[in-house]
Amino acid sequence: MLFQTEDLLPVLALIVWTLVMFVWMYATRLPAFQKAGIEPNEARHPDAGYNARIPASVRSIADNYNHLHEQPTLFYALVFFAALTGGGDNVFMYLAWAYVILRVIHSFIQVLSSKVEQRFLVFALSTLVLMAMALKEVLRLLL
Repeated sequence: MLFQTEDLLPVLALIVWTLVMFVWMYATRLPAFQKAGIEPNEARHPDAGYNARIPASVRSIADNYNHLHEQPTLFYALVFFAALTGGGDNVFMYLAWAYVILRVIHSFIQVLSSKVEQRFLVFALSTLVLMAMALKEVLRLLL
């Protein structure tokens, strides 16, 4: 199957979501730094101790933004791999959208409630979806 432009929309959606989290992070982080009297040079590394001086709600947004640069990189690579090698049928695309939706849900749980059990469940589901996408591509190439 030949990939169409709209088949890359899940990638664009997750990129846009990551940028939304970037804006949310700095919209809360900069005022929190000012309120806590944290100088920019103090924030060179999280281990410098400044994290303890900002609210957990602000830290969780930054943590989630960082998480969106971890496992989703595999998602991006996998979707582009499928696009470049002629993969990506309807099932693959449904899985791609499911992955994006689960990552957005994961973000909201981490930022708004941080209930670890719920967050882990959504993370595990998104990982299973990603694994299914990868397995689907491997089987397509082998069979």
